[in-house]
Amino acid sequence: MPIKIIRSDITKMPVDAIVNAANESLLGGGGVDGCIHRAAGRGLLEECRTLHGCPTGGAKITKGYALPCRYVIHAVGPRWRGGGHGERELLISCYRTSLELAFQNQCETVAFPLISSGIYGYPKDQALRIAMDTISEFLFEHEMLVYLVIFDKASYQIGEKLFQDIASYIDDQYEKEHTDYERENLRMQMSMPAPMSAPMPQSAPKEEPTDKKILWGKGKGKRLKKKSLEVPGSGRTDPGLEELLCQIDESFSQMLLRKIDEKGMTDAQCYKKANIDRKLFSKIRSDIYYKPSKPTALAFAIAFELSLEETKDLLMKAGFALSHSNRFDVIIEYFIAKENYNIFEINEALFAFDQSLLGA
Repeated sequence: MPIKIIRSDITKMPVDAIVNAANESLLGGGGVDGCIHRAAGRGLLEECRTLHGCPTGGAKITKGYALPCRYVIHAVGPRWRGGGHGERELLISCYRTSLELAFQNQCETVAFPLISSGIYGYPKDQALRIAMDTISEFLFEHEMLVYLVIFDKASYQIGEKLFQDIASYIDDQYEKEHTDYERENLRMQMSMPAPMSAPMPQSAPKEEPTDKKILWGKGKGKRLKKKSLEVPGSGRTDPGLEELLCQIDESFSQMLLRKIDEKGMTDAQCYKKANIDRKLFSKIRSDIYYKPSKPTALAFAIAFELSLEETKDLLMKAGFALSHSNRFDVIIEYFIAKENYNIFEINEALFAFDQSLLGA
């Protein structure tokens, strides 16, 4: 199942388990820790006292009490001391241990804060990358829906260089799109002949029915149905509507299944790499005429690592196109052009620019 990045209050998440960014005492503190203890009520503190603390990099589980979740998983993240004191390994251990505890307790939905990125001072862009990498690695082996809950925009940050690169790419493509449009519009205006006075309209001659054109149905209010028409002097007949409908190209669902076979992927590899829920994938697989949303269609293009032209072809099957007037589309194009098909990194960037996420 997928990862979803959302902006919300973790104490209000109706999931099986929420993860608390705790300290080693497990007895509450500031930030997310304090908010969770206040929302859960005194029962949480009393149970935490029986756990006798937890080492950095570890996690322990309690009941949820007054929270809308069954469990609280208390993960003790590292304090940032410059990066040379094992902080990365300890933070990875926090996420991994928390996920394993959730799995052992049959949790299907889990919500994480960005551990250690608050008063513990872990650089937010690095904390985010560790969270996404560790969670996505776990989800390739387990079925679980994981939320990464961001309380406000200030607590979320992708790498500054990546942000600036994408922003510049958006500006360049948007400018190019509108410059090209204005040039083409001016060129067409200059090439148009001077307007002439319009001739007086004449009534069109009444059309006589011929044996090549047959109208079906009699009487008022009945729909008229047109048969195939012979093209004069060509010796051939234009196809009728029914014949054209029989010649429709493969659907999005058919193309998707064909691509899975061509790439030598299993269904599970495909929907996990696309950050798609298994139930949604089953719907698409079982319905030949299924029409996905644009983010879902693009998620599969990223999972298959398609080129820009191949991506446009897959999108067309779903009735969509890419446009340089759309910031979402330009960000997707940026990553495809860079041959970066990491869907979680793409979603981090989309979230940073307030766009819809791929897949989930």
